[in-house]
Amino acid sequence: MNIMVTGGAGFIGSHIVDAYIREGHRVVVLDNLSTGKREQVHPDATLYALDLMDPKVKEIFQKENIEVINHHAAQISVTQSVADPAFDAEINIVGSLKLLQLAVSHQIHKFIFASTGGALYGEQDYFPADEEHPTQPMSPYGIAKLTVERYLNFYRENFNIQPKILRYSNVYGPRQDPHGEAGVVAIFCKQLLKDQQPVIFGDGEQTRDFVSVFDVVNANLKALAENCEGTYNVGTGKETSVNSIAASIIKASGKSFSPQHDPPRMGEQRRSSIDYGKFNREHGWQPAQPLDEGLKNTFDFFAHPSRAQVNPD
Repeated sequence: MNIMVTGGAGFIGSHIVDAYIREGHRVVVLDNLSTGKREQVHPDATLYALDLMDPKVKEIFQKENIEVINHHAAQISVTQSVADPAFDAEINIVGSLKLLQLAVSHQIHKFIFASTGGALYGEQDYFPADEEHPTQPMSPYGIAKLTVERYLNFYRENFNIQPKILRYSNVYGPRQDPHGEAGVVAIFCKQLLKDQQPVIFGDGEQTRDFVSVFDVVNANLKALAENCEGTYNVGTGKETSVNSIAASIIKASGKSFSPQHDPPRMGEQRRSSIDYGKFNREHGWQPAQPLDEGLKNTFDFFAHPSRAQVNPD
């Protein structure tokens, strides 16, 4: 298939591009390289270094005969979304709508959307949250993701778009961006490699559901199936505290630092974990990489990027 991956030079998107190409698909990457890196794009992919809002994006669709859109381009910082909700909405809502309109114009029906689990469910009523859990986002970032999901339902009903909505928990792994707050695992790795204390916001007892990027890649492979349509959680169903994550990465580093605690940030919930049972029952997806192993592999990637294995099979 001819697949467009928006954000395909970024952390998650570049791994998905690698996997699609290994499976024999032809991949077009659309990425403005604001956070993505050209060197992370597979050499067999066709890269268009354009912003999603650029009018020239229409020309890509006219030229490339796209059959599937995998939409990972986004503003991913919760803190940035709180500071500037309009900027977040412009990228995450309006940008997605422009892409959907192009899909309609070019009769592209398969649309994979990278949504969020933790930020969408907010302060959960039960743990882990399944797809039927009330959506009560606490940040503009979560609100934007939920808005796009609802637009996707509109396009399904009116324009025969086949949405495959993947609600990720906290994704970690090689190539994660250590700049900004979105990738706490990568941030801790970089701080330790600079002989700095890992900085934890709040008391560190807040929990998240940490899922390996390689398990996320497998979810995106499953989503290509013709019979895969709907909304699916992509997580482990387990809560892990930020304190535990810091301790595991400190152990992997072989160093003896103690974390530094700073004040908590706005817009972040206290606990989070999501139930992947529906995706497992309907399409056989489940997380495979143990957390301790994944954290060590991620630290090794940052410590020795030239030697690190980033595409385990």
